[in-house]
Amino acid sequence: MSKTGTMKRTELLAAYPRLNPDGINGDISAADLVDHAFWAYNGGRLREAVHLLTEKMLPNNGLVGISLTGALTPAGLGKSCLVPLMKAGFVDWIVSTGANLYHDLHYGLDMPLHAGSPFLNDVELNRKQIIRIYDVLFDYNVLLDTDAFIREVIQAPEFQRSMGSDEFHYLLGQYVCERGQKLGLKDQSILATAYECGIPIFTSSPGDSSLGMSIAAMSLRGHQLAFDVNRDVNQSAAVVYDAKSAGLTSSVFIVGGGSPKNFMLQTEPQIQEVMGIPEWGHDYFLQVTDARPDTGGLSGATPAEAVSWGKVDPGTLPDCVVAYVDSTVSLPLMTAYVLNRSQPRPLKRLHERREEIHDKLKEKYLEIGRVGKTQSKRRPPKKASSGGRKLG
Repeated sequence: MSKTGTMKRTELLAAYPRLNPDGINGDISAADLVDHAFWAYNGGRLREAVHLLTEKMLPNNGLVGISLTGALTPAGLGKSCLVPLMKAGFVDWIVSTGANLYHDLHYGLDMPLHAGSPFLNDVELNRKQIIRIYDVLFDYNVLLDTDAFIREVIQAPEFQRSMGSDEFHYLLGQYVCERGQKLGLKDQSILATAYECGIPIFTSSPGDSSLGMSIAAMSLRGHQLAFDVNRDVNQSAAVVYDAKSAGLTSSVFIVGGGSPKNFMLQTEPQIQEVMGIPEWGHDYFLQVTDARPDTGGLSGATPAEAVSWGKVDPGTLPDCVVAYVDSTVSLPLMTAYVLNRSQPRPLKRLHERREEIHDKLKEKYLEIGRVGKTQSKRRPPKKASSGGRKLG
């Protein structure tokens, strides 16, 4: 090989750190474990993910949204991971399945769930009225008592109208918070914490959970609560537009995939394609998933694919990370890392600015319509960072 070729090879390798980890000792912290031992394959991607989160997504007051799928709350990940992240100011808005929020209520109401086994006899469990979610077990009465709490709460006068899912979850969170205080609970529930911190929580499929089922049943008794899905689409887009128009970055942290993932990402096409407001996509995309992209599943759709839709800024694509790691493994590690490496941020309390944020987007959309510029527009992407991510 020529001298020039050798120099180019040396320069290329010099851009990346040598892979030569130290031996692991018994005193290492979770954050140091990730930095010192997670160097390659999906361990390397998880290391890149926490660096993206701490070095680019969280700094400078950037907007961070998190989407949640899979049965995370029954496994205790709401209490152990999400609540600490929310209280530290590391999560500004949430899109979740209704199921995660429903099972979050068990913790908020101090109902016991048990670490069991996935190899039990389900016929016997049914006979004994025990519910199984893989290896999580709980009494059937947990469901009945949770449903009873929901039905009791939504009979209150403030629920007798149409509302966005974020407003519903905020009002419900207030009742969960008050019940938790009576029970002497603290930091048990995502819903209660979101109420305390002013964090909007949306659900992309309001009828697809026991929460939605209880609301539907109560409508047969003349109760007026109904979800305004139009408000949800516009309100979530308004959250992103508010941040981007103020010069802040917008980042998405996707746990799993599915409908909440798309609902969070579609905020940018709603702004650009549908409303015709010049924009360029979310700045940073971080996903932990065990889904493959080649099967056509939404959970596996890559950030590069999202670029083609205008969901992600092409200029920051080199910084986007997908770690193919089970979220029940990755989320606790990532939580420990970011709490160790980043200082808490002031809470944005976006729910308290809900109407202002919504009206800001509405005014911009109507302004564009008045001047006859309703065609879709994308701003030029930001300049790509040189070399993308590095493992150093």
